[in-house]
Amino acid sequence: MGVLMSKRQTVEQVQKEVQEEKEAEASTPVLQEESNINRAAWERLRDGRGVEPEEFDRNNRFTPPAFIRPTRKLDDDKPPDICLEPRETVVNDEMCDVCEVWTAESLFPCRVCTRVFHDGCLHRMGYIQEGSAAEVTEMAHTETGWSCHYCDNLNLLLTEEEMYSLTETFQQCKVIPDCSLTREDFLRYRHQAAKRGDSDRALTEKQEEQAARQFAALDPDHQGHIEWPDFLSHESLLLLQQLRPQNSLLRLLTVKERERARATFLAWGNGSTISEAECLRAQHSWFCKRLPEAPSSSVSISHVGPIAESSPASSNSKIQDKALLPTEHESRSMDWPTFLRENVIYILAARPNSAAIHLKPPG
Repeated sequence: MGVLMSKRQTVEQVQKEVQEEKEAEASTPVLQEESNINRAAWERLRDGRGVEPEEFDRNNRFTPPAFIRPTRKLDDDKPPDICLEPRETVVNDEMCDVCEVWTAESLFPCRVCTRVFHDGCLHRMGYIQEGSAAEVTEMAHTETGWSCHYCDNLNLLLTEEEMYSLTETFQQCKVIPDCSLTREDFLRYRHQAAKRGDSDRALTEKQEEQAARQFAALDPDHQGHIEWPDFLSHESLLLLQQLRPQNSLLRLLTVKERERARATFLAWGNGSTISEAECLRAQHSWFCKRLPEAPSSSVSISHVGPIAESSPASSNSKIQDKALLPTEHESRSMDWPTFLRENVIYILAARPNSAAIHLKPPG
């Protein structure tokens, strides 16, 4: 009969195995051919990992935990019971998700889920780079927040079947995993993906313009290319939109995300309804960036949820919002369930720490 081990015991066992692997590698040089490297890249893509094994300093970091992809339940397309009232209580975990130990040290809470982490554990896992611990600490304890490695990777929301479909598309369109994409690469891929299964089908001029705007949203620093994790998250969102009903997507929301949605609806609506214009405003609000005067960080992040009316950013955001809101939508209104369905995909899209907008809202 097998013996169950705690996460801490598992980590210690992994460290021992990593040390043994290191000693074996020192005595036996390993030559990797190009085909093996490509195969390993596809395996990492399949498993939702985008980090090269060579990037890990095995002396100082744990091996990332194995991840089991989610499975869809038979009734996940039924409307979930997410009421406007009563409000839900958000309580973070008390112990570090890695070592399962509570200490007096400051724990980093995830802005999406209830997990918390020690900075030392995150560093050894490879999720905090040298010199960035203080910056992550700053973000984790602000209104903006910080997403843990589980929530930061939107590709982990896909099931095995969905991931197989996405991988197959990438292979047929000759997309190389772990490589950045230029604007031309991105538009070429979008054309090839549109033709998949129907060689006569192609992007319309309007669709190509929309794809170009999406590329710009994925490249907020105007570097001329988008990083692989951002591209993978964007394509994962599109696949979720295509294959999942909205009720299934609603079940992916965490208690923190549901509470932010409630706060937005109650702050911008009139109690039981909200205008369509304010709904469009909310879709953009999940991606509001930090103020330029805020301390810079090597781990860029998006603000999640509405900016408080008293916030210094409130006046600036209102000016931007006016340009986004068509006046013809002002008189239309929607209830809480409709508002939640209209916003769910954008709430999910705002999870990553990256400053990129992984799914650009209309307007």
